[in-house]
Amino acid sequence: MAAKRDYYEVLEVQRNASKEEIKKAYRKQALKYHPDRNPGDKTAEANFKEAAEAYEVLGDDNKRSRYDQFGHAGVSGGAGGFSAENISMDDIFSHFGDIFGGFADFGFGSSRSRSGRRVNKGSNIRIKVKLTLEDVVKGVQKKIKVNKYVKCSACDGTGAASGSSFNTCSTCKGSGTVTRVTNTFIGQMQTSGICPSCGGEGKTITKKCTSCYGEGIVQKDEVITVDIPAGVTAGMQLTVSGRGNAAVRGGVNGDLLILIEEEPHPLLTRDGNNLFYNLYITIPQAALGAQVEIPTIEGNAKIKIEPGTQPGKILRLKNKGVADINRYGRGDLFVVINVWIPKTLTKEEKKNIEKMAESANFIPAPDQEENTFFSRIRNYFNNL
Repeated sequence: MAAKRDYYEVLEVQRNASKEEIKKAYRKQALKYHPDRNPGDKTAEANFKEAAEAYEVLGDDNKRSRYDQFGHAGVSGGAGGFSAENISMDDIFSHFGDIFGGFADFGFGSSRSRSGRRVNKGSNIRIKVKLTLEDVVKGVQKKIKVNKYVKCSACDGTGAASGSSFNTCSTCKGSGTVTRVTNTFIGQMQTSGICPSCGGEGKTITKKCTSCYGEGIVQKDEVITVDIPAGVTAGMQLTVSGRGNAAVRGGVNGDLLILIEEEPHPLLTRDGNNLFYNLYITIPQAALGAQVEIPTIEGNAKIKIEPGTQPGKILRLKNKGVADINRYGRGDLFVVINVWIPKTLTKEEKKNIEKMAESANFIPAPDQEENTFFSRIRNYFNNL
């Protein structure tokens, strides 16, 4: 599958474009690639869907913010929030009816879902998924069991019993909408709304399905496979299009919204794309130098401790951190050196330390206060 194009590039707008500019740009693209103007043109159809996918993200403040920060991965979880690969024309017309205005202003006819009839949309499902640090670093495929509304198999989602038929709604005459005229102090006012008799569908069932009681949906457990990309962060929300609740008597399924939670690692601490590890060494190791093992996500690694290493020194292991979600490389692993001071000493150990204390090498330097743990960290990051 080809990589998705940048949504701003698809709509031909700048990244700082206003919401109204994005809306106008989408209308322009929809007009240019509309299937009624390009009959049988598969490329135009693909561009039409691509523009709809781009507007679905950039036209929503929350999704646009996640996209600006994390790219396509911030608004997807194995499938896009409104992916061009799995949406139909009817999905687009029903989803963005307010943009198209029934297509009257585009000069097109009224077909498909452009007739003004209400198309049902299922509700979204929000779940939390806990990930380990290993999952975050490498990316993971999760199988999630969700109790949701699915299409009734007995009536194939129509809500009608076998052998039943559909009648044109007598209230709205099949249009799905009713018009009311009310008298106000400024004169008569005409308003249109969803037909109360058929719920905007334009038709009624003569005999309801006994399995779903005419709703066309039933509750059922479903296992959904989700690909979670490497580099996600706690609090991030991924959207899997069309895997939410099914719509009443057909229509557009809702989405599955996945909220990421991250379990703490027993040894490593995460800060953005970087990892930190507190390494404790002995006084002899700090003074004489040593080779020690430290944990990483890929397994243990050996590092060299130079003779005379001071407490608070930070060693940097490049590309041993978390992968950037936008694929801009990988963070680092920082090893913070701590020297372990024993709390109790034998008489011989105490005598040896007292003897070492007489040496000039064990007298702190004038700038010793700058060798403290917190000042070392401060100085290190100030010099990055």
